[in-house]
Amino acid sequence: MIKLLIADDELLVQVGIQSMVNWAGLGIEVCGTAPNGQAALELIREYSPEIVITDIKMPIMNGLELAKACRDEFGPIPLFIILTSYEEFPLIKEALSYQVIDYLIKLELDEETITSSIQKALARLDELKASQAYRQAGKRPVLQNYRDKFFMRLLHNLFDSREQFDIQAKDLKLDFSDKCYLASHGEIHGGDACQMDGSKQESLYSSCLQMIGEMLAKHLPCYVISLDKIHFAVIYHFPTTAQMEIGTIRRAWENTCSMVHNYFNIWLAVGIGNMVDNPMTISASYQEGRQAFNLAGPSSPIVFFSRVSENSCRSAFNITVFKSSLTRAFEEFDTDVLYGTLTEIGELFSANPQHLLQAMDGACNILYLALSLLPDGEEDLQEIFAAYPDGYRSIYRQKDVVQITQWLNTLRDGLCGILKNKRKTYKNHVISNVQKYINSHIEDRLNLNEVAAVFGLSPNYLSTLFKKNCQIGFSEYITQKKIFRAKTLLLEQELKIYEVADQLGFESAFYFSKVFKKVEGVSPREYIQSHLGRDGEDTNLE
Repeated sequence: MIKLLIADDELLVQVGIQSMVNWAGLGIEVCGTAPNGQAALELIREYSPEIVITDIKMPIMNGLELAKACRDEFGPIPLFIILTSYEEFPLIKEALSYQVIDYLIKLELDEETITSSIQKALARLDELKASQAYRQAGKRPVLQNYRDKFFMRLLHNLFDSREQFDIQAKDLKLDFSDKCYLASHGEIHGGDACQMDGSKQESLYSSCLQMIGEMLAKHLPCYVISLDKIHFAVIYHFPTTAQMEIGTIRRAWENTCSMVHNYFNIWLAVGIGNMVDNPMTISASYQEGRQAFNLAGPSSPIVFFSRVSENSCRSAFNITVFKSSLTRAFEEFDTDVLYGTLTEIGELFSANPQHLLQAMDGACNILYLALSLLPDGEEDLQEIFAAYPDGYRSIYRQKDVVQITQWLNTLRDGLCGILKNKRKTYKNHVISNVQKYINSHIEDRLNLNEVAAVFGLSPNYLSTLFKKNCQIGFSEYITQKKIFRAKTLLLEQELKIYEVADQLGFESAFYFSKVFKKVEGVSPREYIQSHLGRDGEDTNLE
């Protein structure tokens, strides 16, 4: 069950929250209560709750200090829901900087409001866990995750097939059954952030992006994707074209821009593409959104591609021309292909020195791909550009095509050096994750194409990699794991043979028995009898 901790210096509030909601019905266990933030932090270290409900003001350590301490020590989990009163409302701005899921007014607490906040927290928790979007590296959360990789492939049309797209979307529990989609490209810039150090900027931008997602979701269904520390993409989806209204999207963005500026003194700029009717063509809408974004500014922060003249829009850099090369380079750590591809792109930039915006756009998109598609993209990019004042974000300071090309060459040389050193470790990491996936889905009907699609790899590459690193074929490995699981089900859970065959995804009990005998040397019936004796002869048979 999901564990929940309650921290409040009022005993009645603790008791009230515990009794107000049917926690077991939500799949939640209240693992403890604490009268102050310091006591709560000790309980968090002991019980590792996924969700914390805390008062914003408490003795010894208040709720904001508790949230900050947990962010620094544990990363994005536990998720926080803040309790506050009306007079403490200004503190909510600070709470948002620690990525608090929600805040509740104490005088308005009831089952409905608490349950609504908990559902929001559970949804965010599922997103984090399903996508493996959090892990610790030196007690610092790493940004890249499986979900981001999926959306990066979608935005840049990097999927090999519709089958690969469908498999990954299903694995991430993402629904793309709607008939209408739009995509946009945006930037967070200006305001107080310019005077902050790197860590505070990162926290501010992260909180800002969270608010963007929450504000937009109040008006229209969408997915918000972080591209780097200051850039993001949004995919809107509607059941029918009739439900997609430009006016609604504009109002949603106007409200979002206003709220973000009021809370964080930060400005947003966003370009929005045209409607498409197929998720596989979202990349076309995103390309248009990026072109419209180039025309956004302080006086016109929201620009629709459909509302600008053809002459005003400059062509964005189309990275899909290099789709197969970049995909192979990033998937297989092929440094020869990566070096050649980035060199070719750099030469293309140099041959067109007048196309500054297109060169900047191309370099940024290569940056986004490296951040999201590489296992340690964030760390690798920081290392490559450690000597630059703004790190990898120095790309935004380049003034002409020559400087952009030099930046791209630095990226190319740095990535090739890092990937060459990490190639063996990376391949072991891939195999380890594939094995974990197989073990956690052992009751499914697994096949090479589907598992390869889940990890964004070509089936041939995964098959070769698996055989080379495991000294056993992919299918043979799955068979052995299924039979190992079958033995447990037959002996410990006393399931019948046909029940085990069905549970483990075999097409029939006959085929299961045939495979079992091939692996174990005896039939399931003989295996049961040899371990349970003649007394168990009739309990687990067909």
